[in-house]
Amino acid sequence: MLPGYFDVLTEAGGLPVMFPLTADGGQIKQLIGMCDGIMFTGGQDVSPELYGENPVPQLGETCIERDRMEQTALEYAMAQNKPILGICRGIQLINAVLGGTLYQDLPTMHPSDISHRQERPYDMPAHEVTLIPDAPLMELTGKGRLQVNSCHHQAIKDLAADLTAMAVSPDGLIEAVYARNQKFLWAVQWHPEFSFRKDPVSIEIVRAFVDAASKSFS
Repeated sequence: MLPGYFDVLTEAGGLPVMFPLTADGGQIKQLIGMCDGIMFTGGQDVSPELYGENPVPQLGETCIERDRMEQTALEYAMAQNKPILGICRGIQLINAVLGGTLYQDLPTMHPSDISHRQERPYDMPAHEVTLIPDAPLMELTGKGRLQVNSCHHQAIKDLAADLTAMAVSPDGLIEAVYARNQKFLWAVQWHPEFSFRKDPVSIEIVRAFVDAASKSFS
C-alpha cells in the first residue's frame, strides 16, 4: 500500500485502515462493518476472469486473491450503502464487478497520442479531462475541464449499467464515474493521492468521500 493513500485520507480528515488480504467472507463483512467508507486503490491489473474474458498476452501482473476479496468487499459495502471511492485500479475493479468490461492493454487495444502512463513526477498533470454537465464531479468543482495525472495500463471499455460517466479524456476514455443508486460511489482513473498537495481538486474529491463517510455515523 503506497503511503499517498493514507496521506490524502488523513489530510482530508479521515482515519485510514488497511485490510489484510483474506478470502474469508465473514472476515471481509466484519471489516466492512468496522469502517464508515471504503476506498479501492491502485495496484495490479484486474483479472479478466471478473468480466468473463480470456487474458491477452499483454496483460500485466494480476492478483486474483485481491480481485475476489475486493469484489466481496464492494458487494458488502454497496449492500450497506457505505460511501465508496475508487482510484485507478479501483475504478476498473468497480466497473468489472458491476458488469462492465476493461481494455486489458491500452497501447494495443486503444492506441492514442494521449499520455495515460506518465513518467515521474506523478504529481504533475499528464492530460486534460472534460467533465460531464450535471454530474457530481462538475457540481463539486464548478469546472468544465481538469488537468489530471495519469498512470494506468487498463481502463473502462464497456461501462457497467449501474455506473454513469463523470469525466472523459480527449481520446474518449471514461476517466470518472458515479453510481446514482448509492449514497456515495465515485471513482476516478487518475491519482489524487499523488497530486493532492499541488492540486486543490484532488483533495476536494477525497474530502467529499470522507465527508460522506462521516455522515454515515452522525
